[in-house]
Amino acid sequence: MLRNDLRNIAIIAHVDHGKTTLVDSLLRQSGQFRDTQLSQACILDSNDLERERGITILSKNIAVNYKGVKINIIDTPGHADFGGEVERVLRMADGALILVDAFEGPRPQTRFVVQKALECGLQPIVLVNKIDRPDARPEEVLDETFELFVELGASEEALSFPFMFASGRDGYASEDPALREGNMEPLLDMVLAQIPGPDVNPDGPFQMMCTTLDWSDFVGRVVTGRIASGSVKKGQKVVVMREDGRHDTGEVTRVEVFDKLGCTEVDRAEAGDIVALTGLPDPEIGDTISCPVNPASLERISVDEPTLSMLFTVNTSPLAGQDGKFLTTRHLRARLKRELESNVALRVEEAEDRDSFYVSGRGILHLSILIEQMRREGYELSIGKPKVIRKQVDGVWHEPYEVLVVDVPTADVGPVMEIAGNRRGQIVEMTASDTGLTHLEFSIPARGLIGIRTRLLNATRGEAVIHHQFDSYKRVEGEVPHRKNGVLISQLSGRSVGYALWKLQDRAEMFVNVGEEVYEGMIVGENSRDSDMVVNPVREKKLTNVRSSGADDAIVLKPPRKLTLEAALEYIEDDEFVEVTPTIIRLRKMHLTENARKRSSRVK
Repeated sequence: MLRNDLRNIAIIAHVDHGKTTLVDSLLRQSGQFRDTQLSQACILDSNDLERERGITILSKNIAVNYKGVKINIIDTPGHADFGGEVERVLRMADGALILVDAFEGPRPQTRFVVQKALECGLQPIVLVNKIDRPDARPEEVLDETFELFVELGASEEALSFPFMFASGRDGYASEDPALREGNMEPLLDMVLAQIPGPDVNPDGPFQMMCTTLDWSDFVGRVVTGRIASGSVKKGQKVVVMREDGRHDTGEVTRVEVFDKLGCTEVDRAEAGDIVALTGLPDPEIGDTISCPVNPASLERISVDEPTLSMLFTVNTSPLAGQDGKFLTTRHLRARLKRELESNVALRVEEAEDRDSFYVSGRGILHLSILIEQMRREGYELSIGKPKVIRKQVDGVWHEPYEVLVVDVPTADVGPVMEIAGNRRGQIVEMTASDTGLTHLEFSIPARGLIGIRTRLLNATRGEAVIHHQFDSYKRVEGEVPHRKNGVLISQLSGRSVGYALWKLQDRAEMFVNVGEEVYEGMIVGENSRDSDMVVNPVREKKLTNVRSSGADDAIVLKPPRKLTLEAALEYIEDDEFVEVTPTIIRLRKMHLTENARKRSSRVK
C-alpha cells in the first residue's frame, strides 16, 4: 500500500548548485520555525569544516509538515569525492529533487546523481535553481537536462519529469522562468503531487536497511534507515543480519523519527518511516535489521570502489608529540576503524611494517577531510603521496580515468590545453559560449589530476572553474610528468634565521618564515632547479670586531608560500611525507638524514 501521509525525498545536485540554501527556504516556507532558529545561512551545514569550506560533506535528515503531510528531506553532498554518501541515502527516498544551476547547467556530478537516482527507480523533479543570476539561461539548461536523461537511457516515464524554476536564495519557485517573486509553495505542492508516498507492507515482518551510522557517547551506535516492512517499537527483539551470513540478536532500546531539525523519540514507527534506532549489537552499513521470527535480508548497498590511496603512518619527526594527544599506532588504528563504521567509500589496509596503513578513498578531498578531522581531534600523523589504485583486467593493468571539465576564458584555452595534454588528457568536447567562456571536457587518467588544479588556476589567474568525475577504468598508457622543481632540505635542526633565508630566497621559494622550528630532513622551500638541495636555514651571520659603515645589508624577505593540506598532498613526491599536527602542516623527506636518502636511492 502507499502511505499518503508521508513523502521521502532526496535533494541531489552538483557541488555549489544551491541544495543547502534551497533547504533553508523550504524550512522557512513550512512555517514551523521561529526566525531565530533560521537566522543563519546553510543551516544544515552544521560542522566547522562544512562552514569553513562552504560545502556539504555529510548527508543530513530533516522533516517538515506541509498540508498535513510529513516530508522527510535528505540533503546530500554535491562534491564527487563524497559520492558514497549519495549512493546509500538514495535508498531511503522515493523521489529526488534534482537541482541544476540556471547558468552552469548539468555538470559531472549532476550526471552521477541522476544516474544513481534512475538506478534506484526514484521519481525525479528537475529544479532549475538560481534563475536570479544575471547570466541565467533557465530554458536552455532545462533542455540540456532533458538531453542528459536521454543519454543515461531514462525510461519514457522518467523523461516526462516535472520541472520548476526557482531561486533558493530569494525563496521563490514557479513554472514560469520569468517570474521573480512568490514563495516555495508551488514546489512543495509539486512534491506532494508528483512524488509518491512510500510503497510499504505494514503487516509484514519488520525489515530495515542500515543506511547511516552515528555515534553517541551516551547511547553508543545509532542506526538510521527506512523501514521497508512491518513496524518497530521500543523494547522489540530484532536480529542483525551480517554480510557474512551471521545473525546477531539484539533489543531496540530507543526509537526516534526525524522532526524538524532534530529527532523525536516515539513508542512505535511504521513502514515507510525514516528512523534512528539504538541498542543494537554493533551494526554495520548494509546490514539488514529484521524480525527474529521470520528474518529476511534486503539487498545490500553497493558502493563504487575507491580510486585513490594514501599511506597513513605515525609521526616520526623530531618535533613529534609537541602538539597532539594521539601519537601511537594504536591510536591511529582505532581512529581509522571508527571511521570505517560510517564512511562506506573508505577502505583501510595494514601496511607491511604494521605502523602504517593504506587508506583508500574517492579522491584527495575525500581523504583530506578525514585528515583534517583527525588533526582537529588531536592526532599527529604523516601522509604519503596519493597514488591511484590500479587493477588487472585480462592480465593487463588498468587505471581509473576521469572526466575533467574546465570552464575558462577563451583567451586562456591554450595554457589549459597544454597542461591537460602534458598529463595525458585527451580533449572530448570544446564549446564556446556567448559569455566569453569556453567549455572544455577531457578524458584524463586520475594520476594526471593530482596537482593539476593548482597549475590550472595559476595559468588562468584563478579564473578557471574546474570539476572532475570518475568515468571508467582504462589501460595504463605512458607516464605523467612529475614535479618540475626540486626542494630545499634542511641540513640541521633549530630555528630558521632571517639571514639564512635571505641568502636562500634568490634561488628558491621558501615554505618557512623567520623563527620557525626546522629539523634535519624537513623541506623548507622549493628549488629553482629540478634537483633537491641540502641547505642550512639556521645559519647566522658571523660577527667580527672590524666593521665598516654600511656593511650591514638590510634584510628584506619575501613572504613564504603556505600550503593548504590539499595543496601539500598534491605537491609531495614518492620519497616525501606531509607531517600533520593539530597546529601545523610541514613537508619532510621520508629519510631524514642525507646518508639514509643516498642508501635508499642506491637500493632502488
